[in-house]
Amino acid sequence: MNPYDLGDLYVITVDADVRELRAADHLLLELAAELALSEGAFGCTHLVRGERPRVAISFATASEETARRLTRKGYEVTAGAPDEVGRAVVYPGAAALTGTVTVAELLSASAIDRVTVLGSPGEPPPDQAVVTRGHVRPQWQDGELVLTLQSAVGGVLVPFEVPDPMPCCADH
Repeated sequence: MNPYDLGDLYVITVDADVRELRAADHLLLELAAELALSEGAFGCTHLVRGERPRVAISFATASEETARRLTRKGYEVTAGAPDEVGRAVVYPGAAALTGTVTVAELLSASAIDRVTVLGSPGEPPPDQAVVTRGHVRPQWQDGELVLTLQSAVGGVLVPFEVPDPMPCCADH
């Protein structure tokens, strides 16, 4: 799948002038809940570079009604996704990815197409344990939704992106 080729889904971008990824995640989840998006919907964050760096949000939903509702709420909404590498926050099966699951369970229970492990060639074995930490953020890569994992203590894998990252230069 690809943000530009999701079958019958309508893809829109919301630019709420959010500057931090965590704030964009929060807004995306808040809007998704408020809009009561269907199970097949996607919600992604996109880093926008240039003169005004920010994080835009995209939604792929079954109806154009999402765009109309967000416009009525005062959001700047445009058609399409801002790029092809969105970071998925809302996607089919995301809610089921909690606790410890195997790679096979992760792939079969969600829209994630494949996983990669930093520093390892190929994909991990299907029975490899993945501790999700309740924070699984795959990214669109070449038309596939890909989750990047890393090795952790105890021989398990964890998503590369941590749920509560330490701010840069926190000790300064």
